[in-house]
Amino acid sequence: MIKFKKICSALTALSLTALMAVGCSEKNEGSSSAPSEETTKVPDDTSEEDENYNTGDASLDKIRNEDGIGDNELLVISFGTSFNDSRRLTIGAIENDVEAAIPDYSVRRGFTANIVIDHINRRDGILIDDIEAALKRAVDNEVKTLVIQPTHLMNGIEYEEIVEKVAGYSDAFEQVVFGDPLLTSDEDFSRVEKAIVDWTSEFDDGETAICFMGHGTEHDANQVYQKMQDRLTADGYENYFIGTVEAEPSLEDILAKLKDGNYKKVVLEPLMVVAGDHANNDMAGDEEDSWKTVLENEGYEVKCLLRGLGENEEIRKIYVDHARAAIDSLK
Repeated sequence: MIKFKKICSALTALSLTALMAVGCSEKNEGSSSAPSEETTKVPDDTSEEDENYNTGDASLDKIRNEDGIGDNELLVISFGTSFNDSRRLTIGAIENDVEAAIPDYSVRRGFTANIVIDHINRRDGILIDDIEAALKRAVDNEVKTLVIQPTHLMNGIEYEEIVEKVAGYSDAFEQVVFGDPLLTSDEDFSRVEKAIVDWTSEFDDGETAICFMGHGTEHDANQVYQKMQDRLTADGYENYFIGTVEAEPSLEDILAKLKDGNYKKVVLEPLMVVAGDHANNDMAGDEEDSWKTVLENEGYEVKCLLRGLGENEEIRKIYVDHARAAIDSLK
């Protein structure tokens, strides 16, 4: 857990210390890679007219950029997604649960992906705060205690960048503290394992492989995926497999394990907070290189579950507990 206090030493040293703390605390969980382990890609050359799919009604999502915050703010920071329904059902649900559990703090939203923010703004006319805007809003509202709760899976590259950026504003607040990402402690891994196993138990029929697709990162934090795989295997869930889009374990690694079993069917689900571009296209798309198509070409019957981890109540409870722990550390 990272804490900044106004009485701390020079800002540069503070930022460096925070980054060192991140690296030590989470070489077993991570925020993301470049750009993120939960990235929702929106290519620079994509226009709203080019979208041939409906991501839902953006007006149903609460963007949480109101002023009048008060002394205490709890800023929930996410990479973001332009898939409106998924954003509401995942990030929005986490924010709602945090707000209900910690009513003494005003919950606000910040996204790290400006390309996603700009896309939503152009397409739907809705502007979500980026980190700079969210921090400036907190300063302008004279917030005294700022709690940052990331929705990232791990402490990786993007998480470190958030810490560094917040450090630049630390003197503006009396206290600043970070809650942990999803997969930080051994207890977190156990809770996430139980949550995803319980969530998919209806498909565990002896002939179905249940595969989760993570993003992957070049950061050392990528080891969280293998750690989760090792836990699942050790606990007897030998038909559960973890893979990543951009790192290891890869789809090829999963395929090799599937061929060692007698599986007829495969269930695919994102190991990401949101079900955005990676889930809809890289996992469940009809392109020849999507996980669904590759597995179907291998002869498996494939079912795709387009739901982000943020839709799981037990996963959301972990984020709430991390935010509570951060606040308790200030007492």
